[in-house]
Amino acid sequence: MTMAGDVYASNRGLQYSVRVFGWCMLIGVPIYFLNNYFIFVQGWPGIEPIFAGGEVTVDSWLQLGLYLLGLVFAIALVRKNSSRTLRDEAARITRFNTYLVRAAFWAVFLVGLVDMSLSFLRIEGILPYIVGDQLNADLGRVHFRGPYVHIPLIIISLLIALRSRTLGFQWLALLVVFAELAIVFSRFIFSYEQAFMGDLVRFWYAALFLFASAYTLVEEGHVRVDVFYAGFTNKTKGFVNAIGTLLMGITLCWTILFVGMGSKASIIYSPLANFEVSQSGFGMHVKYLMAGFLAVFAVTMLIQFVSYLMEAVADYLEQPGHQDHEASLTG
Repeated sequence: MTMAGDVYASNRGLQYSVRVFGWCMLIGVPIYFLNNYFIFVQGWPGIEPIFAGGEVTVDSWLQLGLYLLGLVFAIALVRKNSSRTLRDEAARITRFNTYLVRAAFWAVFLVGLVDMSLSFLRIEGILPYIVGDQLNADLGRVHFRGPYVHIPLIIISLLIALRSRTLGFQWLALLVVFAELAIVFSRFIFSYEQAFMGDLVRFWYAALFLFASAYTLVEEGHVRVDVFYAGFTNKTKGFVNAIGTLLMGITLCWTILFVGMGSKASIIYSPLANFEVSQSGFGMHVKYLMAGFLAVFAVTMLIQFVSYLMEAVADYLEQPGHQDHEASLTG
Protein backbone atom coordinates (compact mmCIF):
# COMPACT_ATOMS: atom_id res chain seq x y z
CA MET A 1 0.00 0.00 0.00
CA THR A 2 2.85 2.35 0.85
CA MET A 3 4.56 1.65 -2.48
CA ALA A 4 1.31 2.27 -4.33
CA GLY A 5 0.86 5.52 -2.45
CA ASP A 6 4.40 6.61 -3.31
CA VAL A 7 3.78 5.89 -7.01
CA TYR A 8 0.51 7.84 -6.91
CA ALA A 9 2.19 10.80 -5.22
CA SER A 10 5.04 10.65 -7.70
CA ASN A 11 2.61 10.64 -10.62
CA ARG A 12 0.71 13.60 -9.20
CA GLY A 13 3.96 15.46 -8.70
CA LEU A 14 5.00 14.78 -12.29
CA GLN A 15 1.63 15.92 -13.64
CA TYR A 16 1.78 19.09 -11.54
CA SER A 17 5.33 19.88 -12.68
CA VAL A 18 4.52 19.30 -16.36
CA ARG A 19 1.42 21.50 -16.18
CA VAL A 20 3.30 24.32 -14.44
CA PHE A 21 6.16 24.05 -16.94
CA GLY A 22 3.73 24.09 -19.86
CA TRP A 23 1.91 27.16 -18.64
CA CYS A 24 5.19 28.92 -17.95
CA MET A 25 6.12 28.35 -21.59
CA LEU A 26 2.77 29.72 -22.78
CA ILE A 27 2.70 32.72 -20.46
CA GLY A 28 6.34 33.45 -21.24
CA VAL A 29 5.53 34.23 -24.89
CA PRO A 30 3.43 37.39 -24.35
CA ILE A 31 5.77 38.50 -21.57
CA TYR A 32 8.74 38.12 -23.93
CA PHE A 33 6.98 40.19 -26.60
CA LEU A 34 6.00 42.83 -24.03
CA ASN A 35 9.56 43.07 -22.74
CA ASN A 36 10.84 43.44 -26.29
CA TYR A 37 8.45 46.36 -26.73
CA PHE A 38 9.81 47.98 -23.56
CA ILE A 39 13.40 47.45 -24.74
CA PHE A 40 13.16 48.39 -28.42
CA VAL A 41 10.44 51.05 -28.32
CA GLN A 42 10.55 52.51 -24.82
CA GLY A 43 14.31 52.16 -24.37
CA TRP A 44 14.25 50.06 -21.21
CA PRO A 45 17.49 48.16 -20.42
CA GLY A 46 16.03 44.65 -20.13
CA ILE A 47 17.00 42.06 -17.54
CA GLU A 48 20.53 41.48 -18.85
CA PRO A 49 22.19 44.06 -16.52
CA ILE A 50 20.90 42.12 -13.50
CA PHE A 51 22.80 38.98 -14.52
CA ALA A 52 25.67 40.48 -16.53
CA GLY A 53 26.89 42.90 -13.86
CA GLY A 54 25.87 46.10 -15.65
CA GLU A 55 24.12 49.15 -14.26
CA VAL A 56 20.84 47.92 -12.80
CA THR A 57 17.81 50.23 -12.86
CA VAL A 58 14.28 49.98 -11.59
CA ASP A 59 13.13 49.22 -15.13
CA SER A 60 15.29 46.09 -15.21
CA TRP A 61 13.74 44.84 -12.00
CA LEU A 62 10.28 45.59 -13.32
CA GLN A 63 10.97 43.54 -16.43
CA LEU A 64 12.33 40.66 -14.36
CA GLY A 65 9.26 40.98 -12.17
CA LEU A 66 7.06 40.34 -15.19
CA TYR A 67 8.66 36.91 -15.67
CA LEU A 68 8.38 36.12 -11.95
CA LEU A 69 4.75 37.23 -12.03
CA GLY A 70 4.19 34.88 -14.97
CA LEU A 71 5.62 32.00 -12.93
CA VAL A 72 3.38 32.81 -9.98
CA PHE A 73 0.37 33.07 -12.30
CA ALA A 74 1.18 29.67 -13.87
CA ILE A 75 1.40 28.01 -10.44
CA ALA A 76 -1.82 29.65 -9.28
CA LEU A 77 -3.63 28.64 -12.47
CA VAL A 78 -2.58 25.00 -12.10
CA ARG A 79 -3.53 24.93 -8.41
CA LYS A 80 -6.91 26.48 -9.16
CA ASN A 81 -7.64 23.82 -11.78
CA SER A 82 -5.96 20.94 -9.98
CA SER A 83 -8.77 18.55 -10.93
CA ARG A 84 -7.93 18.75 -14.62
CA THR A 85 -6.04 15.87 -16.13
CA LEU A 86 -3.12 16.28 -18.49
CA ARG A 87 -5.33 15.28 -21.42
CA ASP A 88 -7.97 17.86 -20.46
CA GLU A 89 -5.31 20.56 -20.29
CA ALA A 90 -3.80 19.47 -23.60
CA ALA A 91 -7.21 19.54 -25.31
CA ARG A 92 -7.90 23.08 -24.06
CA ILE A 93 -4.51 24.30 -25.26
CA THR A 94 -5.03 22.66 -28.66
CA ARG A 95 -8.44 24.32 -29.06
CA PHE A 96 -6.93 27.74 -28.35
CA ASN A 97 -4.09 27.08 -30.77
CA THR A 98 -6.59 25.99 -33.40
CA TYR A 99 -8.32 29.35 -33.01
CA LEU A 100 -5.02 31.17 -33.56
CA VAL A 101 -4.28 29.15 -36.70
CA ARG A 102 -7.81 29.80 -38.04
CA ALA A 103 -7.35 33.52 -37.45
CA ALA A 104 -3.96 33.46 -39.19
CA PHE A 105 -5.42 31.79 -42.27
CA TRP A 106 -8.30 34.25 -42.44
CA ALA A 107 -5.81 37.10 -42.07
CA VAL A 108 -3.62 36.03 -44.99
CA PHE A 109 -6.72 35.36 -47.09
CA LEU A 110 -8.22 38.82 -46.52
CA VAL A 111 -4.92 40.72 -46.59
CA GLY A 112 -3.87 38.88 -49.74
CA LEU A 113 -7.05 39.68 -51.65
CA VAL A 114 -7.30 43.31 -50.53
CA ASP A 115 -3.61 44.12 -50.99
CA MET A 116 -3.53 42.44 -54.40
CA SER A 117 -6.62 44.41 -55.45
CA LEU A 118 -5.08 47.70 -54.32
CA SER A 119 -1.87 46.94 -56.22
CA PHE A 120 -3.83 46.08 -59.36
CA LEU A 121 -5.95 49.25 -59.17
CA ARG A 122 -2.86 51.41 -58.61
CA ILE A 123 -0.82 49.97 -61.45
CA GLU A 124 -3.74 50.32 -63.85
CA GLY A 125 -4.36 53.91 -62.74
CA ILE A 126 -7.91 53.20 -61.54
CA LEU A 127 -7.49 53.77 -57.80
CA PRO A 128 -7.28 57.62 -57.94
CA TYR A 129 -10.75 57.72 -59.51
CA ILE A 130 -12.12 55.64 -56.62
CA VAL A 131 -10.41 57.13 -53.55
CA GLY A 132 -8.85 60.36 -54.78
CA ASP A 133 -5.26 61.38 -55.40
CA GLN A 134 -4.25 61.88 -51.77
CA LEU A 135 -5.52 58.52 -50.53
CA ASN A 136 -4.10 56.86 -53.64
CA ALA A 137 -0.68 58.26 -52.76
CA ASP A 138 -1.07 57.16 -49.13
CA LEU A 139 -2.03 53.63 -50.16
CA GLY A 140 1.17 53.47 -52.15
CA ARG A 141 3.17 53.70 -48.92
CA VAL A 142 3.47 50.59 -46.78
CA HIS A 143 3.65 52.73 -43.61
CA PHE A 144 0.08 53.76 -44.37
CA ARG A 145 -1.23 50.54 -45.88
CA GLY A 146 0.09 48.43 -43.00
CA PRO A 147 -1.54 50.23 -40.03
CA TYR A 148 -4.72 51.35 -41.81
CA VAL A 149 -5.44 48.38 -44.10
CA HIS A 150 -3.59 45.28 -42.95
CA ILE A 151 -4.01 45.61 -39.19
CA PRO A 152 -7.82 46.22 -39.35
CA LEU A 153 -8.11 43.17 -41.61
CA ILE A 154 -6.14 41.10 -39.08
CA ILE A 155 -8.51 42.25 -36.31
CA ILE A 156 -11.49 41.27 -38.47
CA SER A 157 -9.86 37.87 -38.99
CA LEU A 158 -9.62 37.35 -35.23
CA LEU A 159 -13.35 37.99 -34.97
CA ILE A 160 -14.21 35.73 -37.91
CA ALA A 161 -12.17 32.91 -36.37
CA LEU A 162 -14.40 33.03 -33.30
CA ARG A 163 -17.33 31.93 -35.47
CA SER A 164 -15.56 29.80 -38.04
CA ARG A 165 -14.93 26.14 -37.27
CA THR A 166 -12.62 25.23 -40.12
CA LEU A 167 -8.87 25.61 -40.14
CA GLY A 168 -9.05 26.87 -43.72
CA PHE A 169 -5.68 25.69 -44.97
CA GLN A 170 -7.31 23.26 -47.42
CA TRP A 171 -9.02 26.22 -49.08
CA LEU A 172 -5.80 28.22 -48.98
CA ALA A 173 -4.03 25.41 -50.84
CA LEU A 174 -6.72 25.59 -53.51
CA LEU A 175 -6.35 29.38 -53.69
CA VAL A 176 -2.62 29.01 -54.25
CA VAL A 177 -3.37 26.76 -57.22
CA PHE A 178 -5.89 29.26 -58.62
CA ALA A 179 -3.46 32.17 -58.16
CA GLU A 180 -0.73 30.29 -60.00
CA LEU A 181 -3.19 29.25 -62.71
CA ALA A 182 -4.23 32.88 -63.16
CA ILE A 183 -0.59 33.80 -63.82
CA VAL A 184 -0.33 31.08 -66.49
CA PHE A 185 -3.51 32.20 -68.27
CA SER A 186 -2.75 35.93 -68.09
CA ARG A 187 0.85 35.48 -69.23
CA PHE A 188 0.39 33.06 -72.12
CA ILE A 189 -3.09 34.06 -73.31
CA PHE A 190 -3.30 37.79 -72.57
CA SER A 191 0.45 38.57 -72.31
CA TYR A 192 -0.24 40.29 -68.99
CA GLU A 193 1.79 39.80 -65.82
CA GLN A 194 2.52 42.07 -62.88
CA ALA A 195 4.71 41.72 -59.78
CA PHE A 196 1.73 41.53 -57.41
CA MET A 197 0.57 38.28 -59.03
CA GLY A 198 3.74 36.41 -58.04
CA ASP A 199 3.73 38.15 -54.66
CA LEU A 200 0.27 36.77 -53.93
CA VAL A 201 1.37 33.20 -54.68
CA ARG A 202 4.42 33.51 -52.43
CA PHE A 203 2.40 35.19 -49.68
CA TRP A 204 -0.23 32.46 -49.60
CA TYR A 205 2.20 29.60 -50.08
CA ALA A 206 4.43 30.77 -47.23
CA ALA A 207 1.40 30.99 -44.96
CA LEU A 208 0.21 27.55 -46.05
CA PHE A 209 3.57 25.98 -45.29
CA LEU A 210 4.19 27.68 -41.93
CA PHE A 211 0.71 27.94 -40.43
CA ALA A 212 -0.28 24.34 -41.17
CA SER A 213 2.70 22.98 -39.22
CA ALA A 214 0.89 23.01 -35.87
CA TYR A 215 -2.12 21.23 -37.40
CA THR A 216 0.20 18.66 -38.98
CA LEU A 217 1.80 18.05 -35.58
CA VAL A 218 -1.60 17.27 -34.06
CA GLU A 219 -2.38 14.88 -36.89
CA GLU A 220 1.02 13.14 -36.60
CA GLY A 221 1.64 14.21 -40.20
CA HIS A 222 5.24 15.38 -39.86
CA VAL A 223 7.90 13.10 -41.30
CA ARG A 224 9.16 10.68 -38.65
CA VAL A 225 12.25 8.54 -39.26
CA ASP A 226 10.75 5.40 -37.74
CA VAL A 227 13.20 2.59 -37.02
CA PHE A 228 12.14 1.45 -33.56
CA TYR A 229 9.21 3.75 -32.67
CA ALA A 230 6.40 1.68 -34.21
CA GLY A 231 7.27 -1.28 -32.01
CA PHE A 232 7.25 0.67 -28.76
CA THR A 233 4.48 0.42 -26.19
CA ASN A 234 2.31 3.50 -25.63
CA LYS A 235 4.20 4.14 -22.39
CA THR A 236 7.56 4.12 -24.16
CA LYS A 237 6.20 6.23 -27.02
CA GLY A 238 5.03 8.76 -24.45
CA PHE A 239 8.51 8.90 -22.90
CA VAL A 240 10.20 9.32 -26.29
CA ASN A 241 7.73 12.00 -27.40
CA ALA A 242 8.11 13.92 -24.14
CA ILE A 243 11.92 13.94 -24.32
CA GLY A 244 11.86 14.89 -28.01
CA THR A 245 9.39 17.68 -27.36
CA LEU A 246 11.52 19.14 -24.57
CA LEU A 247 14.92 18.83 -26.22
CA MET A 248 14.01 19.63 -29.81
CA GLY A 249 10.46 20.97 -30.25
CA ILE A 250 10.12 23.62 -27.53
CA THR A 251 13.82 24.45 -27.76
CA LEU A 252 13.56 25.08 -31.51
CA CYS A 253 10.57 27.41 -31.11
CA TRP A 254 12.27 29.53 -28.45
CA THR A 255 15.46 29.62 -30.53
CA ILE A 256 13.49 31.06 -33.45
CA LEU A 257 11.98 33.72 -31.19
CA PHE A 258 15.28 34.60 -29.50
CA VAL A 259 17.23 34.80 -32.76
CA GLY A 260 14.43 36.42 -34.75
CA MET A 261 13.43 39.02 -32.16
CA GLY A 262 16.49 39.36 -29.94
CA SER A 263 17.60 42.76 -31.26
CA LYS A 264 16.42 45.63 -33.43
CA ALA A 265 18.30 44.17 -36.39
CA SER A 266 16.89 40.64 -35.99
CA ILE A 267 15.39 38.91 -39.01
CA ILE A 268 11.83 39.02 -37.65
CA TYR A 269 11.71 42.21 -35.61
CA SER A 270 13.49 44.49 -38.10
CA PRO A 271 11.13 43.89 -41.09
CA LEU A 272 8.05 44.17 -38.84
CA ALA A 273 9.20 47.34 -37.11
CA ASN A 274 10.18 49.03 -40.36
CA PHE A 275 7.28 47.73 -42.50
CA GLU A 276 9.79 46.28 -44.94
CA VAL A 277 8.57 46.11 -48.54
CA SER A 278 9.99 44.51 -51.67
CA GLN A 279 11.55 46.61 -54.43
CA SER A 280 9.15 45.39 -57.12
CA GLY A 281 7.46 48.74 -57.70
CA PHE A 282 3.73 48.12 -57.70
CA GLY A 283 3.97 44.73 -56.02
CA MET A 284 2.13 43.78 -52.86
CA HIS A 285 3.19 45.50 -49.63
CA VAL A 286 3.32 42.34 -47.52
CA LYS A 287 7.00 41.48 -47.20
CA TYR A 288 7.08 42.54 -43.55
CA LEU A 289 4.13 40.26 -42.82
CA MET A 290 5.97 37.32 -44.38
CA ALA A 291 8.79 37.91 -41.89
CA GLY A 292 6.15 37.81 -39.17
CA PHE A 293 5.06 34.39 -40.44
CA LEU A 294 8.16 32.96 -38.75
CA ALA A 295 7.00 34.35 -35.40
CA VAL A 296 3.50 32.94 -35.94
CA PHE A 297 5.06 29.59 -36.83
CA ALA A 298 7.21 29.58 -33.68
CA VAL A 299 4.35 30.62 -31.38
CA THR A 300 1.75 28.19 -32.75
CA MET A 301 4.27 25.33 -32.79
CA LEU A 302 5.34 26.17 -29.23
CA ILE A 303 1.74 26.11 -28.03
CA GLN A 304 1.13 22.82 -29.78
CA PHE A 305 4.36 21.31 -28.44
CA VAL A 306 3.20 22.15 -24.91
CA SER A 307 -0.07 20.32 -25.61
CA TYR A 308 1.90 17.46 -27.19
CA LEU A 309 4.14 17.26 -24.10
CA MET A 310 1.14 16.90 -21.81
CA GLU A 311 -0.33 14.18 -24.04
CA ALA A 312 3.02 12.38 -24.09
CA VAL A 313 3.34 12.44 -20.29
CA ALA A 314 -0.25 11.20 -20.01
CA ASP A 315 0.69 8.29 -22.29
CA TYR A 316 3.79 7.62 -20.18
CA LEU A 317 1.64 7.52 -17.05
CA GLU A 318 -0.78 5.24 -18.93
CA GLN A 319 -3.74 7.49 -18.27
CA PRO A 320 -6.97 6.62 -20.09
CA GLY A 321 -8.43 8.62 -22.98
CA HIS A 322 -5.83 8.89 -25.73
CA GLN A 323 -6.31 12.14 -27.64
CA ASP A 324 -8.99 12.18 -30.34
CA HIS A 325 -7.24 14.40 -32.91
CA GLU A 326 -10.29 15.06 -35.04
CA ALA A 327 -12.49 16.04 -32.09
CA SER A 328 -9.85 18.33 -30.63
CA LEU A 329 -9.49 20.24 -33.87
CA THR A 330 -13.15 20.67 -34.72
CA GLY A 331 -14.49 21.12 -31.21
